[in-house]
Amino acid sequence: MNVCVFCGSARGRKPVYADVAEKLGRLFADASIQLVYGGGNIGLMGIVADAVMTHGGAVTGVIPSFLLEREVGHRGITHLEVVESMHQRKQRMADLADAFVALPGGWGTLEELCEILTWKQLRLISQPVVLLNSHHFFDPLLDQMRLMVNDGFLSADTFSLLRVEDTPEGVLSFLTTGRS
Repeated sequence: MNVCVFCGSARGRKPVYADVAEKLGRLFADASIQLVYGGGNIGLMGIVADAVMTHGGAVTGVIPSFLLEREVGHRGITHLEVVESMHQRKQRMADLADAFVALPGGWGTLEELCEILTWKQLRLISQPVVLLNSHHFFDPLLDQMRLMVNDGFLSADTFSLLRVEDTPEGVLSFLTTGRS
């Protein structure tokens, strides 16, 4: 199984975010889940990739050439694909993924999550989308989504397309058994 992870190119201020990224990477490797991600060597992206590699797993990174030129491409992973644009990066990661997981991050993570949820809503993809809400990071976003449902901009059925898990173990259980 290939799982695409969207996450920050920063570590965040709370050490718990790095701990969660490392744990998810370790669990993926132990379960023979291949990581697909944005190809960076910094922030939570680098941490999750390093954890998968350290524990004997496989990692495919997809990075646009302009980011590779900034020397943020991870050279220590199984496979690093270089594409021309951010749009090609997202499409390639989606093509490779059997599921998607979002960890804490900034604008890029939020944009990737929103786009993949839109693709799922439009039935352009069928893979599961999981939000790892470690330490309530995404609570305000989930509140916003509930407001979108309550005010008629998002259907409850569409909101239910997003699976929310609080721990890396919950994510792994859902991905491997369909339950947490």
